[in-house]
Amino acid sequence: MTGIGAKALQTRWFVRSPIPLFRAGLGFVFGGRLLLLQHLGRTSGQPRYVALETVERPATDRIIIASGFGAKAQWYRNLQADPHCRVWIGFDRNRAAIARTLTREESAAVLSRYRREHPKAYAQLASVIEEATELSIDDIPYVELHLS
Repeated sequence: MTGIGAKALQTRWFVRSPIPLFRAGLGFVFGGRLLLLQHLGRTSGQPRYVALETVERPATDRIIIASGFGAKAQWYRNLQADPHCRVWIGFDRNRAAIARTLTREESAAVLSRYRREHPKAYAQLASVIEEATELSIDDIPYVELHLS
């Protein structure tokens, strides 16, 4: 099963397939597990979109996401250049947000909670990320989105 998950993460059409649903106002079908992130291209300045899985939602105005492909992920690099973004999640559409990369200590705490609260999902996610990217789930960047 891990091999399938890793291949899916590396398949562009598959990872982009939720985007039209979010843009059509149907993001609620993902029940808050996925979000649509709009960010600006750091060179082009044009809007870019990516569907991401939430790791944690510590408050209604805060969402934690992980950059499964590490610091080289385009959306992550774009947020480093300009942290202003927009988020679609659940019934919320097109909410302004500011992104902040968590410190190593904050990331470890988030991951510890995730591991404790979702042990099966953690094990599967860790193996998929490690197989797809050769990065440890402990070393990837975690980002907090603060919704306005």
